[in-house]
Amino acid sequence: MLFSSASARGATRAIDKVSEPRFSVVTPVYETPADVLRAMLDSVRAQSFRDWELCLVDDGSRLPHVRAILDHAQHNDPRIQVNYSDANGGIVQASNKALEMASGEFIVLLDHDDELHPDALALVDEAIKEVPDADYIYSDEDKIDLSGHHNDAFFKPDWSPERFRTQMYTGHLSVLRRSLVEDVGGFDPAFEGSQDWDLVLKVTERACEVVHVPRVLYHWRVHETSAAHLGGGGKDWAFEAGEQAIQAHCARIGMPAQVERDPAIQDIYHLKPELDRNPTVSIIIPTGGQTGEVWFDPVLFVTHCVGSILSTSTYDAYEIVCVIDASTDRAVLDELVDIAGDRLRFVPYDRPFSFSAKINLGAIHSEGEHLLMLNDDMEVVTPDWIERLVMYSDHSGIGAVGARLLWEDDRLQHVGVLFHEGRPSHIYRGFSGKFDGYFHNVLVAENYLAITGACLMTPRDVFEEVGGLSTTLPINFNDTDYCFKVWATGRRVVYDPDTVLYHFESSSRSPYVEEWEINRLTDRWLPMSDVDPFSNPNFQGGAPGSHPSSERSVPASGTRLRAALRRRLARTG
Repeated sequence: MLFSSASARGATRAIDKVSEPRFSVVTPVYETPADVLRAMLDSVRAQSFRDWELCLVDDGSRLPHVRAILDHAQHNDPRIQVNYSDANGGIVQASNKALEMASGEFIVLLDHDDELHPDALALVDEAIKEVPDADYIYSDEDKIDLSGHHNDAFFKPDWSPERFRTQMYTGHLSVLRRSLVEDVGGFDPAFEGSQDWDLVLKVTERACEVVHVPRVLYHWRVHETSAAHLGGGGKDWAFEAGEQAIQAHCARIGMPAQVERDPAIQDIYHLKPELDRNPTVSIIIPTGGQTGEVWFDPVLFVTHCVGSILSTSTYDAYEIVCVIDASTDRAVLDELVDIAGDRLRFVPYDRPFSFSAKINLGAIHSEGEHLLMLNDDMEVVTPDWIERLVMYSDHSGIGAVGARLLWEDDRLQHVGVLFHEGRPSHIYRGFSGKFDGYFHNVLVAENYLAITGACLMTPRDVFEEVGGLSTTLPINFNDTDYCFKVWATGRRVVYDPDTVLYHFESSSRSPYVEEWEINRLTDRWLPMSDVDPFSNPNFQGGAPGSHPSSERSVPASGTRLRAALRRRLARTG
């Protein structure tokens, strides 16, 4: 089992009321089935960490057993407080009443029909001691049915602001510093149904540190009326409230985007760019004028790529900088001029092949505020692809953004890069293009340590600050190295699922990786890449979707190396 079978240590001892406990567990209650309500209460009383209070608000329940069970709990444990409402006022009103009762340093959100792992509060306390500035702490979770069977464990990545903006992935267990909860006004009735998401968005906008405890500490109850059974919410109005909460968040942080719900998956959202300015983008394409097959027809890759940019793109403020080998046929240049006209500029290159050197040279001879590295064996699918990349690249705190890349047969080629023991790999490489990933992570924006340079946008000032691409990695891993340098400046790296291109990969160069290349990368970055914060230590092989280990003992907030990495990465609240 991924969770221990610890008993309710100390449950039978005399318990004194703590005036200012470490944790205030807040729980609105309404018409909860008797056995489920008792299980929730028992899970709190079974906590191995004893410095807590439970603030319960019964929101006008009419079933007589609810009051009887709550009265009994309150009578037998001074740490349990109950407030009774005369009428049902809704979850926001009840939750705010529970907040008013709370006196703890941290607020713990617990639904009336769910359960906590016996060591949940102890492990959260351990994580806070390790990171004293933590303002929001969350854990992994699973589901539990009425017979007590655990299933559907969700092993989450560490804090990913971009993912949280498109999916409420942190969910349970959520622990928030009470002073920040009060500062942002508690639960907002304008977002009834997605009030937790709205609250966490507001808190993390101000948080010093966000901490992930990679342990299953919360058990989400599955029964006929539960949100878990209904797929995360079950009510259309709740998902509409989620959309509105994200939109309000985007307005607060200055993200120029319109929030849209996924047409197929209720709890997934997308950002549609609504740019308030159109900075010039320099698309830098290294090429030697190679030919190959696309859709079974012979093509000149670079002209096919440039043609797709011109015919598909809806963004206007861009230039195309082709870094051309000295040996490139003049006919290729003439054809490119015919296609791109005044948008095009050529930069001659007469040294041995180096993707890094070519990109750096193209950047020197470009004028854009943002630089878009692009392989010559690409085809644009998404008309507003440049707008989408600019939406992220132009936003404060982001240093690089990449796209979803498909092979010619629609299989996935790139949806982000994960690391296992310091070695990078493309997540879901070769999977069907219809595969939506582990808890839909192919479909949501997400932060990764690295993305591919086959399509990567970065602000010019960031590119210049970190010294461009490293020429000591001329062919492979220069993009990975660049992304690490971006993280080292305190900026984030983003994968955008809604920017889609075809990548006819390795058509123009060998895909073979030399051992010295991976050694150079790991020698330089192993302290950062050895424990990937955007994977989860519960996975075998370091990748979502792989079989989770049920034998490993995962520390509360990760290893010391994981904690050190968290501090090296940017604060991204």
